[in-house]
Formats: sequence, C-alpha cells, structure tokens
Amino acid sequence: MSKKFDLIAIGRAAVDLNAVEYNRPLEETKTFAKFVGGSPANIAIGSAKLGQKVGFIGKVSDDQLGHYVTQYMVEVGIDTSQMVKDDAGHKIGLTFTEIISPEESDILMYRNEAADLYLSADEVSKDYLAQAQMLVISGTGLAQSPSREAILKALLLAKELGVEVIFELDYRPYTWQNAEETSLYYQLVAQKADVIIGTRDEFDVLENHQGNTDEQTIATLFQYDANLIVIKSGVQGSNAYTKAGDKYHFGVFKTKVLKSFGAGDSFAAGFLYAYSHHLGIETALKYGSAAASIVISQLSSSEAMPNLAQLTEFIQKAETQEVH
Repeated sequence: MSKKFDLIAIGRAAVDLNAVEYNRPLEETKTFAKFVGGSPANIAIGSAKLGQKVGFIGKVSDDQLGHYVTQYMVEVGIDTSQMVKDDAGHKIGLTFTEIISPEESDILMYRNEAADLYLSADEVSKDYLAQAQMLVISGTGLAQSPSREAILKALLLAKELGVEVIFELDYRPYTWQNAEETSLYYQLVAQKADVIIGTRDEFDVLENHQGNTDEQTIATLFQYDANLIVIKSGVQGSNAYTKAGDKYHFGVFKTKVLKSFGAGDSFAAGFLYAYSHHLGIETALKYGSAAASIVISQLSSSEAMPNLAQLTEFIQKAETQEVH
C-alpha cells in the first residue's frame, strides 16, 4: 500500500553559517553565508530534492531563524505540519564553519539549550508516523531530554506500525555527557533499527571505543533487528553488509573538494533514495557516494543537495572516468 511519505525524519534542524572566505581560520573570517543545517534536516532536504515525499518532526525557535528554516523546508517540498515552534524562548542551534583547506575544515557549534533538543514525546504523533514508509532517526536527538524521549517514542511507534527505521548515527560530541551515556542510547536505538548508517568512528562510539573490526561490529548488531548496515570509511569508500551475509563495496568519486562537512547527510539522502526504490545495494552506495561528492565541492550542504537529474548526470560523467 502506498504511503503519503517515503520518509519522515526526526530531530535536529538548525542554521549553518558557512565561511565565505576560504583558506583562513575562523578567527580571521569576517563573512558567512546562511543555510539550513542539522543532519536530519539535511537528509530530509536532500531526499525531497531527489523527488522523495518527505515529512519532518522537529522543534525550531519561534523567531526569524526558526521561520527561515521552516520556510526553506516548505520551499523544497517537505511537509512541516509537525515542525513545532518553541514557546519557551529556546534558540535554534547555530553552526559556524571554517574552511582552511580541502583537507582541513572545522565546525564550531552553539547548541546550549538548542530548540531541537526540547522536542517532547507528546509532540510525536502516531497518526503522522503511520503515513511513512521509513523513519530516519539521527543520533544527535538522543543526547538530551526531552528530545531523547521523543526520539525513543517515535522509534517504538515506528516498530509497532511496521515503519522501517533508519538510524543515521550522526555523532556530535558537544551535547553528550560522556562516552558511556552515548554508547548506551546509541545501542538502544541500533538494536531496534532496520538499517544503520555511520562512519567507522561513529560505530566505535556506539560500541564505546572497543576498536572492533567491521566484521565484529556487524556480527553483534545482526543479532538484533538490523537487516542492513552501512559503514563509511572516508576516502576508502563505504561497505554495506546484509544480514543474509552479502557484502557490497563502493569507492569514492573524484571531485574538487572544498570542504569535508555535509558529506554524511548527502550520502544518506542518495543512498536512501536508491534503497527505497529497490535499485540494489550497490547502486545505493553509488548514489550516496555521488551525492556526497557533489556536496563537498560546494559551500553549502542543504542547498548543494542535488536533484535526481543532477545526480544521475554526475554519475554518468564520473563513470567515464575512474572510480577509485
């Protein structure tokens, strides 16, 4: 049966202020460009631009920046009926980015009492989630209460409703108390998720830095609900593992790198498009890799997300060259 939404994302929606002046440290940067940011918001935007039907559950500040985020999401076709305006004065999260070189980019996050972390469990609707094929959960939303309980409620409702749960690990250290706490909540969600996507470093965080190999990691997680695990390893590409025992690998597309941030969110959007359209796991890795390469070559993350025509054109051009 067709659902209203291909996917609903829940969690962080924020504002990125990206350095317009490249090749200099933040201390010397004077001008920034404003974009929508936050991992689940970026995944939702990337998915909508690819033609997916997308909904979003989150909380934003009731001010100009909160309105900006909501308006942009509406413009790209995301349903924002479940975007709650914070009525307690909490401000939206801000991320300043520094682009020193293609190899050296950094981010400075202001997330003290960020509005997205105040999404509460009673603001998560079962009827809304019932309209989705997939629910995308981002790890950052688990960092503090009441957002933590809202995410866990969405997770349990999705399982009850038969909605496929995608867990994008999205680890950001700033709002977590300690490694033990992070590992605990990551494991709680990972054990219920159907698909888990993250970098090798993020899986180490999930496992509380045990130093496991990919094979050890998947052996543990496949004891639970997951059917598919994607482990990204930077320039070495990404590997996807199925519970049935299949392994897929795809490298990275060569591109002129401007910055390193935004790659994970665009990868998830590209991957989930191909995955949800049953194009095969190898194609999903390829779409994810291509979307990531497009985004890291441009200043913004959200606005750089490609549409389907741009993504397929990039892949066709790149495949005439060598994928390494």
